[in-house]
Amino acid sequence: MSEWLTGFPEGIFLDIKKPIDQAIEYMMNNWGAFFDGISNFLRQILLGVQAAINIIPWWVMVAAVFIGAWKVTKKPLRALLYAAMLFFIGLIGLWDLMYTTLAIIITSVFISLVLGFPLGILISFSNRAGKFVRPVLDTMQTMPSFVYLIPAVMLLGLGNVPAVIATVIYSMPPIVRMTNLGIRSVDQEVVEAAKAFGSTRWQLLTKALIPQAMPTIMAGINQTIMMAIAMVVTSSMIGARGLGSEVLTGINRLESGRGFAAGIAIVIMAVLIDRLTQGMARKKV
Repeated sequence: MSEWLTGFPEGIFLDIKKPIDQAIEYMMNNWGAFFDGISNFLRQILLGVQAAINIIPWWVMVAAVFIGAWKVTKKPLRALLYAAMLFFIGLIGLWDLMYTTLAIIITSVFISLVLGFPLGILISFSNRAGKFVRPVLDTMQTMPSFVYLIPAVMLLGLGNVPAVIATVIYSMPPIVRMTNLGIRSVDQEVVEAAKAFGSTRWQLLTKALIPQAMPTIMAGINQTIMMAIAMVVTSSMIGARGLGSEVLTGINRLESGRGFAAGIAIVIMAVLIDRLTQGMARKKV
């Protein structure tokens, strides 16, 4: 009896591992064509984004960062610093890997926004849908990101495609939550005024709610991008190429310089994207 009081009883055991393994195995055996289709579709998107990025010369990208930073900050010295930081990535020989990483981030963020933005609108209008979606979002945010990699690899194989899927799962919750929060936080007087002028639900959404909620939505987009960047190194464990794979190679070979160089490049990417998107969000206010 004392064992029951001091430790969890060994005789009580619920095995959830086997059913999960069986479910994944069933999907592998019976839904192979479906997942092959998803894999091919995502691969084509990735290749298209990669090809579009590769067309951009390095000096055009640096100039674009300078001009964009100047527009959002109104400070030429800061814009020059941001451009110099981007130039530094090429200076240490990581420009091509940065482009590969950027393609994965853009693809993942695009899919996250396409799925997450409408979902955020849905739960802002429906409390019932919100009660179902919120626990799912909590699970997506708190589940260790490594866990996503196991079924992604088993169902989609190694490479950039499963990395995109894992990144979408990890980075989508912020846009859903912030879209929901932004729309629900719109002043009710604005909503009532729009309804008084005979606005349809679509007009209310597009002409009043979304414009008023845009600063909050932009903050959600910013967080989605930052969480996608945070998955760069983790995704390299399943064969995703880019700066993350360079960090992983440095770890495996105990090459500190290689790892630090790639890590610095990732930090520069994160800082530039964060500052530019935050500046765009402030302009929306």
